[in-house]
Amino acid sequence: MGTEQILPNADILLMNRFGKHFFDYPSETKIAVAQDTKQTNLLTLPNPHELTTSIRATAQVFEDPKSIALLNRIKMIAPSDANVLVIGETGTGKELIARHVHELSRRKHRPFVAVNCGAFSESLVESELFGHEKGAFTGAFSTKMGWFEAANTGTLFLDEIGDLPLSIQVKLLRVLQEREVVRLGARKPIPIDVRLVAATNVRLEEAVLAGHFREDLFYRLRVAHLELPTLRNRPGDIIPLAEYFVTEYTRRLGYKDIKLDEQSKNKLLKHSWPGNIRELENVIHHALLICKNNIVRIEDLQLSSIQLQKHKEDYTSNSDIGTNTNLIEALHKLFEEGEDDLYSNLEETIIRAAYNYCHNNAAQTAKLLGISRNIVRARLIKMGAINALR
Repeated sequence: MGTEQILPNADILLMNRFGKHFFDYPSETKIAVAQDTKQTNLLTLPNPHELTTSIRATAQVFEDPKSIALLNRIKMIAPSDANVLVIGETGTGKELIARHVHELSRRKHRPFVAVNCGAFSESLVESELFGHEKGAFTGAFSTKMGWFEAANTGTLFLDEIGDLPLSIQVKLLRVLQEREVVRLGARKPIPIDVRLVAATNVRLEEAVLAGHFREDLFYRLRVAHLELPTLRNRPGDIIPLAEYFVTEYTRRLGYKDIKLDEQSKNKLLKHSWPGNIRELENVIHHALLICKNNIVRIEDLQLSSIQLQKHKEDYTSNSDIGTNTNLIEALHKLFEEGEDDLYSNLEETIIRAAYNYCHNNAAQTAKLLGISRNIVRARLIKMGAINALR
């Protein structure tokens, strides 16, 4: 129609408020194979040789059994066009996994667009995702396509999906259902062909129960899901990743070959890594800056003082929590074991125990736990304790 169209805000094309890139296109993600006697599956971001100041993980390896199982699951999921929900703590490499899903799909030669939902204000997010027409609102001096249009025929990665306002969640659900977007200020829908990969570092199930996230959108996103284990729960990846970062930063800094001694390796293995891969990369980068004689020693590793588990005295300082010391200790043991689906298993155990305690009375169970009867019934049906027709 002769109307100039522009991509989403050029200031946002490079990085968000945290320095995290969120418009990388075309995709150049790759799985590389280390050139040594032991082959290592290595996943890196585009341009891995450039220095980065972002908080995202820049590399991923698949050596630990849990990581190998994740890689196999990705290979099964990726070829389809199903929406994917990636769940994992900050720094576990969710964007890397999303890119790899894209690379293994039939869309690999099409755009990959990565968007951080937490970077937008509520007033801007609709325009950024779906675009707007010239004059749609004050300051809309030209027509602008949104991220969905920018990713057309390719993959759109929405990081921190749980940060989307409820009003935008409704519109996102409609876009996913109808496969079309309507720009702000327009009436004519625009057909799109986009595969959506969403990521979150929070339990969306809890957000749904709290009323902060739409249940219908949750199920629409979670057609397939990938749960990324934390670095502390896949210790087999720690040393391969550390050695990769040693090699990478040795090259970047122009140093001669640098090695990790055995004591430093043991220290890396014992750390809880609350910041996951990103923390490990920063620790190695710093160690190379201060190490001597081309050897990284234990004193060169400046590890975070943030711990996954608080000391018992931190809990007992609060009288209300202090009475639950035994429960906290039992939970700590479960955390250390790194059991898969721990939250779901704990929830099921609590509801089943309460149901038995209440002599199989769902209403009393709901009252005892302080949740609705419908939630209790849904969980009991899911775990097979009662029939859906009951």
